[in-house]
Amino acid sequence: MIDVIVSEWMKLRSLRSNLYLLACSVAAVLACAGIAFMIGRGFDHQTAAEQPAFPGNGDGLGNGIAVAYFVFALLGALAITSEYGTTMIWTSLVAVPRRQLLLLAKVPGLAAVALVAGQVLAFAMHAVSMAVLGDRAGQLLRDGVTLGTPLSEPGVLASVIAAGLSMAAVALIGLGVGAAVRSTPGALVVLTVIIVVLPVVAKTLPMPLRAQAGSFMIENLPLQIAGTGGGTLPPVAAAGLLVAYVIAALTAGAARIATTGRRIKAVAIGVAATLLVSAVPAVAAGPPDSGRSTLAWADCADEELVKEMRCASIDVPVNWARPSGRKIGLTVALLPATGAQRRTGTVFAIPGGPGGSGVEDLSANAGSFAELRDHFDVVSVEPRNTVDKGVLSFDCLFSGPWITWPDNPREWAELGRRNRAAAQRCRAADPEFFDHMDSASVARDMEAIRVALGEEQLSFIANSYGGRPGIDYSRLFPGRVRAMVFDGAMDPFMDRAVGRRPHEEAFTRFAAWCAANTTCALHGQDVGAVWRALVARADRTPVPVRGEPAKAAYSGLDIKQAAAPSVIEPGPAPEFPRWTQLAEAIKRAADGDASGFADYVRQSTKSPKVPSATGMNMTHCLDGIVFDDYEEYRAKRREGERLLPNLAGIELWHPLGCVGWPTPVTNPPAPLPAGKLPPYLGVGSWTDFGRSADIVRRVPGSAAVQYLSTGHGLYNAGNSCIIAHVNRYLISLRLPAPGTVCRPPAT
Repeated sequence: MIDVIVSEWMKLRSLRSNLYLLACSVAAVLACAGIAFMIGRGFDHQTAAEQPAFPGNGDGLGNGIAVAYFVFALLGALAITSEYGTTMIWTSLVAVPRRQLLLLAKVPGLAAVALVAGQVLAFAMHAVSMAVLGDRAGQLLRDGVTLGTPLSEPGVLASVIAAGLSMAAVALIGLGVGAAVRSTPGALVVLTVIIVVLPVVAKTLPMPLRAQAGSFMIENLPLQIAGTGGGTLPPVAAAGLLVAYVIAALTAGAARIATTGRRIKAVAIGVAATLLVSAVPAVAAGPPDSGRSTLAWADCADEELVKEMRCASIDVPVNWARPSGRKIGLTVALLPATGAQRRTGTVFAIPGGPGGSGVEDLSANAGSFAELRDHFDVVSVEPRNTVDKGVLSFDCLFSGPWITWPDNPREWAELGRRNRAAAQRCRAADPEFFDHMDSASVARDMEAIRVALGEEQLSFIANSYGGRPGIDYSRLFPGRVRAMVFDGAMDPFMDRAVGRRPHEEAFTRFAAWCAANTTCALHGQDVGAVWRALVARADRTPVPVRGEPAKAAYSGLDIKQAAAPSVIEPGPAPEFPRWTQLAEAIKRAADGDASGFADYVRQSTKSPKVPSATGMNMTHCLDGIVFDDYEEYRAKRREGERLLPNLAGIELWHPLGCVGWPTPVTNPPAPLPAGKLPPYLGVGSWTDFGRSADIVRRVPGSAAVQYLSTGHGLYNAGNSCIIAHVNRYLISLRLPAPGTVCRPPAT
């Protein structure tokens, strides 16, 4: 056997065409360079906002790998078809009567050459594409990968090595095809179909069939073997499939080279072996794992939701302390994974509010999850504290008393009486339900959904107040958290006045804008001085609202609360329409009419002043956003006046709404079990980054990314830079470097 192998090695070395073919592999390197050049040019012609959505270049090999495959497949085929073409095969068969042994003896030499040449070529292709892309290669894209693919990227080194190994496999496939066809032109046709035609046909199929068929194409197997994408197969199945292709091709070749008298039977055996061996990895891989869900998914009843969304219902206890007691139904929504990549798991989008519907949010912001759905199902829920759920009156929950500064214990008691009366009006419809609106109950509902989904762990994106149930879930079920993103999240650990200091910075930016823009109604004035004088005067004598009763007059606290959303969210640059509106409202109020504030408050609340909404308070108060007593309130008020010279009081709004609340705190803030949790990611804008960062710093190894502009709920809002960092973290669990920031597009 050794002599036969040596003899076949000498033949392989003596074939001049093999040297020419290996030299032609330079074309694969040039193809990679050309592809990288076109990608770079296309990227450069995108705007800064469009660039994160630009497609990357995979493992850097791109379509160049098809050229390399063709060269190596032809190398393998010529190892035997050249003998048929010169009739040397008959001399070889006389020397080696066992025909299958002759074919087998060609494998070691061919494999050795292809292994070495394949690795050299794969790394050369990668290096050239990276060199052409240059600095652009590090640009992070929305799908969580970079435009280019440095070897430091997760899985890239493995995918390049796998690509080199696959070239050796393709050479052996070419050998088998050549033995089966016995003709160089015939082998060329068959290999063209396998390497070129079938992948092109697969790309024309609709999704998810395109992804499923593409997963079985040889050119997509290296990425799948490395676990970095390319299809729906897990690494073991992808590697098994590549080996199966080699075995099938060599089996067919061995059958065909067998004695002429048994040709038909041998070919039949070879074809059967091909089908059987190739089917094994496919059966082993099966469809992408979607867990063992017990939820009955169906079309959503609400026709305004996106068509691709599926809905189901789950019953959970009203009171989790009595799991066998009364149940309520929650609507769960699913945006299914697209099937473009192997499914990683499920991402749970936790809605904010409190009182927002995750079902509506997920539908409205479905586009933000497009790239993530290549790897995950995305689910959300209409939580128990959704204000329009129907169990409690929406009008009652959406309304509430107007908050006033208590300046003495008597006024404190009066505020408590008003709050309690408003709460009791809503609570009367269903006291048991009303008393279990805390975030810990929401977190337990989320765990019930996880169990129903059949997932071992979930990944989460907690938006705004959704951060609180995210924290409670982390505390109650730490082993079930695969990853957690806090996006502008509510932070129960941070001092409320400290948490509002970014609002003061936003006010400073507003004042600077007024000083620089003639469109500001306060241009040419000291905006800070005008504002503080207005607030102080309104606290002494409230500013009336034209056409409204005297009780609707605005105190200084009312003005601050009405203005705060516009201060931190000015609207699109460079017009900043909400700042323009705010300046006009301040000017009118300074002239004695608070209608400018009342007009835009009424648009969102149907009230001339901002009410302390019972629907939010029923969660806030149970979650411990409260003052212990009047003395604590006075101390916090003094602290706010020291830290927040322009907006003191807005940090007290929610706890003031809980004064006199009829139900006690049931879910006070509690520390995170940091040692039991994976690293987290926090993201946020100028005004809410500090809260997200403060939460995640409590979990070792975590990171945070700040968006250097305004905004809230950045992932849902479609912020491409934030989406890119979040997707990378959720897909690969890779966190950004300390100090990473996102910058707004240039205007």
